[in-house]
Amino acid sequence: MGKPVPSRVTGIYILPLSRAYRHPDGSFAGVVVGALRLSFFNEMFGSLDLGPNSGVNMFRGDGVIISRFPYGDADVGKTIAGTHNFLRFQREGSGSFVGRAALDGVERLYTYRKVGNYPLIINVAQATHTILDKWYRSAWMLGGFALLLIGGCMGLGLLFVRELTLRQSVSGQLKQAEHDLRTILNNLPSMIGYWDRDLRNRFANHAYLEWFGQAPGEMRGKHISHLLGPELYEKNRPYLEQALQGHEQLFERTIVDPKGVARYALASYTPDFDGSEVRGIFVQVTDITERKRMEDALFDEKERMRLTLRAMGDAVVCTDAQGHVTYLNPVAQRLTGWQGFDAAGHNADEVVMLRSADNDALQDNPLRQALEQACTVDAVRGIVVHRSSGARFQVEGSASPITDRHGAVTGAVAVLRDVTEAVAMAERMAHLAQYDTLTNLPNRLLLKDRAEVAMAQARREAKLLGVMFLDLDGFKQVNDSLGHAMGDQLLVQFAQRLQAAVRASDTVCRQGGDEFVVLLPGLDTPEAACGVARKILAACDTPFELAGRRVQVGISGGIALFPQHGDTFDDLSRHADDAMYAAKRGGRMRFMLNRGPGAEPEPVLPESATA
Repeated sequence: MGKPVPSRVTGIYILPLSRAYRHPDGSFAGVVVGALRLSFFNEMFGSLDLGPNSGVNMFRGDGVIISRFPYGDADVGKTIAGTHNFLRFQREGSGSFVGRAALDGVERLYTYRKVGNYPLIINVAQATHTILDKWYRSAWMLGGFALLLIGGCMGLGLLFVRELTLRQSVSGQLKQAEHDLRTILNNLPSMIGYWDRDLRNRFANHAYLEWFGQAPGEMRGKHISHLLGPELYEKNRPYLEQALQGHEQLFERTIVDPKGVARYALASYTPDFDGSEVRGIFVQVTDITERKRMEDALFDEKERMRLTLRAMGDAVVCTDAQGHVTYLNPVAQRLTGWQGFDAAGHNADEVVMLRSADNDALQDNPLRQALEQACTVDAVRGIVVHRSSGARFQVEGSASPITDRHGAVTGAVAVLRDVTEAVAMAERMAHLAQYDTLTNLPNRLLLKDRAEVAMAQARREAKLLGVMFLDLDGFKQVNDSLGHAMGDQLLVQFAQRLQAAVRASDTVCRQGGDEFVVLLPGLDTPEAACGVARKILAACDTPFELAGRRVQVGISGGIALFPQHGDTFDDLSRHADDAMYAAKRGGRMRFMLNRGPGAEPEPVLPESATA
């Protein structure tokens, strides 16, 4: 047996051991070497409770300390060889004595002996004051117990009287609590009951009398099938079995009461556990007839609203309080290109983007305005662009916030009316009101408007303004010989040549029949008006093609100038008309320039004639 050393691997103290073994003939065969963890001894001695300053020590035969419990490994490997106590251990081999320890000087009662044939000595050292403390404590305990026994006998009578009084008080309180609990349960609008694991009733409130016509006293101890009847019991049995297996059940059921009234009920089966075992079921049944009626009414109202929104000719878009889309009706889906399920959760600014009809700029979303301002947004005009096709729809929309009963905004709804056709129709009507339907030239109403603007500009800039009146020579013969359709075609072709002959700033107007008016703003001299007249005459030199026939048509025209011939459009028109008729009298295929009151109009001939 070696000296205790720390293990090179774990660092824990170990005790090296070795023993020789021999052949059957007694000759030396080899050595068995082992190592024993010193903690093994500490674990073995750990069950001893010797008190303070007491412990178990193990020494090698030469005085080397192998184990000291419970002092740890601080003294392991040291030696007490030669000390008074250890000399006595070696000399006597076993026994007991009182002595003082060489290591810490504490007086202890030592009991020691050698361990078999091994070179080991073990002793149990218990501090003398610990032993005496136990004796003193035992003496005091015995004395105290005697006094306590005497006092207990005296107090037992008092306790008996007190316990009897307390029991009577508790019993009264329990009865009152039971009465209060029954009063509460009997006045609840729900049926409350308790059924044991055999489904026999142990408690029921008075609501069972109203629902099933049975008083709680009549139900006590009876099976639940007696209450429900065969048909209802079979319907409820799967839920009962699940509850008895420990699974809480919640379901709806229709029950017909003794008056024949059908009631909608919400039933709850709650297992009553005793540890892991179910010992019964708490049953609660609540009448939800009114709630079901309200749910049905709400569903009907919601369905009517859904059908109404689907049938509406206007687009309807709904959002939540954060501006996320919650609903699109079919018209809104058609306008925006978003499907309802696809748009749900998207920002309203992304789904419904309103653009200006003037410059295509993004406009404020009325839904967002309604949410932020918490008020109705008046009708606004804009353009909605279809998500996939790019089709553009003119819409007129308004939005209103959706509030709860406390006035808090919970969302918004916008109604968008497709006014694309209405806007187009209005534009067509406005166009028809100001333009000739056959030639698409401005009519007299638009001409007069532009004349007023041109005269105001001429006054500011000290310019001249020319007004030409002209009509076709021989137009009646074309109508009579070729028909009115060819006459209309002739007017269209003449209008096209007339527009090509004048300046971009000039206005060509069909006044009616074969009469046309040309407005010439911004002229510097009368000769400029005459130059335009010559271009118009030249444009009519080429025959017109009518249904494969070449028709030569001439024109006659008159010119009046502002401000020489008048300062109103009516005056200028009258003078230009007079000059046109003077051109007809003078031989046609020419223009006449009005020279003012009392003066004869001056002819404006085509370039070929002047040449």
